[in-house]
Amino acid sequence: MEKSLKRKRDINDELRPGGLYLDTIRRTYLDFDFEKVCSVSLSNLNVYACLVCGKYYQGRGTTSHAYIHSLHDDHHVFINLHTLKVYILPDGYEVNDSSLDDIKYVIKPTFTPEQISQLDKNSNYCYDLNNKKYLPGFIGLNNIKKNDYINVIIQALIHITPLRDFFLRNDKDSKSELVNRFGMLIRKMWNPKAFKAQVSPHELLQEISNASKKKFLLTEQNDPVEFLIWFLNSLHFALGGTRKKKSIIQETFQGKLQIESQIIISEPEEGKEKFQKEEFQTDREITKVVSPFMVLVLDLPPPPLFQDEMEQNIIPQVSLSTLLSRYDGKSIQEVGNTLKRYKLLKLPNYLIFNAKRFNKNNWSQEKNPTIVNFPIKNVDMKEYLDTDPNDKEEYKYDLVANICHEGKNSPKNGSYKIQVYCKGKDQWFQIQDLFVEEIMPQMIFLSETYIQIWERKLPNKD
Repeated sequence: MEKSLKRKRDINDELRPGGLYLDTIRRTYLDFDFEKVCSVSLSNLNVYACLVCGKYYQGRGTTSHAYIHSLHDDHHVFINLHTLKVYILPDGYEVNDSSLDDIKYVIKPTFTPEQISQLDKNSNYCYDLNNKKYLPGFIGLNNIKKNDYINVIIQALIHITPLRDFFLRNDKDSKSELVNRFGMLIRKMWNPKAFKAQVSPHELLQEISNASKKKFLLTEQNDPVEFLIWFLNSLHFALGGTRKKKSIIQETFQGKLQIESQIIISEPEEGKEKFQKEEFQTDREITKVVSPFMVLVLDLPPPPLFQDEMEQNIIPQVSLSTLLSRYDGKSIQEVGNTLKRYKLLKLPNYLIFNAKRFNKNNWSQEKNPTIVNFPIKNVDMKEYLDTDPNDKEEYKYDLVANICHEGKNSPKNGSYKIQVYCKGKDQWFQIQDLFVEEIMPQMIFLSETYIQIWERKLPNKD
């Protein structure tokens, strides 16, 4: 009797008309980038996506919002956004069909070690459901309101190879929602089978807002440097790092800096010229402090206050090597009533520079328009590093990301764009929110650079 009932159930399962409803799925309506909450109850528990209209609904019981939607709108195919199981409602049975695999992959892309190892070698374009061409990793991010300052930081970080590979390999849920959502965004941006050639960072933005206690919002422009520092530190601690224990964040970006300081004596010594350049006095105490860093600040020289008619259109310029001389261990900076001298003790594999463009005066904030001239390859940092003279190791860096500010006299005004390098195509891309275009390397120098990320050329690299 039991065997007969079991056979009857198996036959019924085979005859259930799940396949009849699968042709109602509309993939072009599906968008899995937004917060996974029910569109009615706003709950994030047991949420399903309707694969016909793309809306999110909670539950699948007879009183659930998904169940009611299936009856009211005659939509029958739903996927659980956590388990990726597909059900037919209102009947309530599960459907297993290989034609649904592409939808499951878009919700949660996965990468094999072999696929990860080939990402920086890829030069092939993919096509989305609308036949729009895109290159995985070089796709636009939706600017929902005023989150372009976050978008450029995300675009920069997803091209840092060890950081990207770490998140692609570790696709299991973390205790930190910030880690989960950043990792998922990285996987979607490198997805070669995307339904759309763009991604919305909405889920990550919501968690950033929560984790930063509303400091960094998608509705208010902010300083990407402040956000970058906060984001890297937050990821470090979320990944189990501490002040003593390293994480992938510190392993990738952290270096060490020695700062020598000496208090300035207000009264000049006898015989010393009034305007003579201040120098460290060897007979007085010099304080030495070793400090970790993840961002090196480059002080731009002040632009000329006055220009005659012949010079009114001249834009001030400075070389990167001039800015880096701050860290040669010899140049002296006057900060308040203190003289300071900087020397790099340890360099990370990825160097982050911040060109200090914004300064406050007594009335307002001013932007320094000085253009920074720099080579995009083979910047030699060894002369700024405190190493053994016999050390033969090279410390040459190539530019991989360049973030620029456009607009008004504050980092919280204007807009941001980024130029990123594609190793597989040996090509530079300029990305501003959803707009992605190939650009010539010469175009990189024309913008007002604000943040740069440089990659060290290791011996096993070309």
